[in-house]
Amino acid sequence: MNSKQTFTDRLRVIFKGILDPIGGFLNRIGLTPNAITLLGLAGTSAGAYVISQGEMTKGGIILFISVLVDALDGTMARLRGESSDFGGFVDSVSDRYAEFITFGGLLYFFLSQGDYPGVAVTFAATAGSVLVSYVKARAEGLGFTAKVGILTRVERYIVLIPLLVFNQPYPAVVLIALLGNITAIQRILHVRAQGHERMRLAREKKESLN
Repeated sequence: MNSKQTFTDRLRVIFKGILDPIGGFLNRIGLTPNAITLLGLAGTSAGAYVISQGEMTKGGIILFISVLVDALDGTMARLRGESSDFGGFVDSVSDRYAEFITFGGLLYFFLSQGDYPGVAVTFAATAGSVLVSYVKARAEGLGFTAKVGILTRVERYIVLIPLLVFNQPYPAVVLIALLGNITAIQRILHVRAQGHERMRLAREKKESLN
């Protein structure tokens, strides 16, 4: 069982003192965690559209604000005492849509510029990002853990947003394509090791019963 604290977990601890008061305020004015999730997705969609039109700096800033908003839904649910598996499911699905939409904006931009290497690399970045999340979800469904790797969702935004703000979309997608797919492979190997260990323990148990 992998109990190592992830970078995302550490960020939650570091910024708890900031997120909790804001989340409490949003709860008091009647907003729900799911409403905040959808608000973050709407903001991401707006940012992706701006990016698709070639306004990288403005789009990066909108994405940054949307990511901050999206960070509040889990905090709000916890403060309300309403954290649930379904709420986590909705948040995860929303996160995947947000990534698809963001990369869709970048893909449209590169296509409109006739930049086919940019299109190819954006496709690779999208594939890597999806696989990072899918490998973890599938592994957990089989009773394994996969919270490892150098470029999880938070790190992807840490790479993407500053480079967009500085109008560098191509280096952004290149880095995410490279590091995202490396992360997916890291997770696959991590699950493979757990699978071999599980088979070894099952074999030893079977032999002890004979």
